[in-house]
Amino acid sequence: EDRAFYWHPGVNPAALARAAWQWARHGRIVSGGSTLTMQVARLVDDRAAGRSIPAKLRQIARALQLELHHSKREILALYLNLAPMGGPLEGVETASRAYLGKGAGDLSRAEAALLVALPQSPTRLRPDRAVQAAQAARDKVLTRMQALGVWSAADVADAKLERVFAPPLRARWLAPLAAERLRQQARREGRHTGRHEAVIATTLDAGLQARLEQLITDRLNTVPETASLAALVVDNRSLEVRGYVGSADFTDARRGAHVDMVRAHRSPGSTLKPFLYAMALDEGLVHSESLLVDAPQNFSGYAPGNFQADFSGPVSVSEALQRSLNVPAVDLLERLGAERFAGRLRHAGLRLRMPANAAPNLSLILGGGSTSLEELVGAYTALARGGLAGKLRLTPGEPAQDTR
Repeated sequence: EDRAFYWHPGVNPAALARAAWQWARHGRIVSGGSTLTMQVARLVDDRAAGRSIPAKLRQIARALQLELHHSKREILALYLNLAPMGGPLEGVETASRAYLGKGAGDLSRAEAALLVALPQSPTRLRPDRAVQAAQAARDKVLTRMQALGVWSAADVADAKLERVFAPPLRARWLAPLAAERLRQQARREGRHTGRHEAVIATTLDAGLQARLEQLITDRLNTVPETASLAALVVDNRSLEVRGYVGSADFTDARRGAHVDMVRAHRSPGSTLKPFLYAMALDEGLVHSESLLVDAPQNFSGYAPGNFQADFSGPVSVSEALQRSLNVPAVDLLERLGAERFAGRLRHAGLRLRMPANAAPNLSLILGGGSTSLEELVGAYTALARGGLAGKLRLTPGEPAQDTR
């Protein structure tokens, strides 16, 4: 990139003269004649960017200033921290973690050579898009290191055996939908200062959040390409949200990337059954070993079946809940009353939305209504809090709100 870096004063007259001669001969810029110091000047000063003559003159002036005030090691560090590395990436540490999944201090010779080559043409040499071009540029650097006597021929030969591979470049952020939700909330409440949003504290645990997102990512190959996934982790004692994943992949529009499934209304499926059995126990309708009938039944025209498409005959309440059997649950809901069941859940903060002009009915217990994951998890905290449900908290300052 700049063989004369350690002896020039920030500008290489010979390189500039060569670039000027090529420009005059070909009528276009063939080589820029920039030193590493001039490239740093361009990176730290927007007005020095570009290939126009005024921009070049400003680069030269800034390069001379940098050499006067900084050591060569400091200038090289600036370059390594600011150099374009493809896409939105800047600096070798960022590129190392984004492309290779490790810090720059842990790179192999082949990996280090790859990152050294990238700034020469960061778009054309991106290892996640142009593997062959990236490998050729890497091998050129490796050959140069051997020619300079820095690495042995055996080390370089081994390094060239490594395949260039980088997963598709994706933004590395945590809880993007939770962050956007809180940002919008802060705007509505007027909590911002001028052009910049106020700093917003959350209850999220960064380490747990990262593990939760990885868990969701690992499950993507088990669901259709257009399906999404969501997850919430909550501290039952404080009702603080510790992990918040609103969509399976924030960068994949096919999976509804920006649709927050924590707040979206979806069918709860069979997840309401524990509440039904708990209410029936409270009412004295059943006890844990009461027998229910798991057999084909017709409830005023509604004839539910089981997921497994078979029936088990007489089963205890405990077994019916453990196996999530449908017919016993519908039978129990008919005795308790669908509207009464929905009302109790609504009072606890879990509102079941029905189709237009429809009243709560027996299909509720099998997912006939809709609710949000957030409301569902808030209700589930009651199972660990002596029957007290609550409103989940995303920020430390939110007051605790318990419901029963």
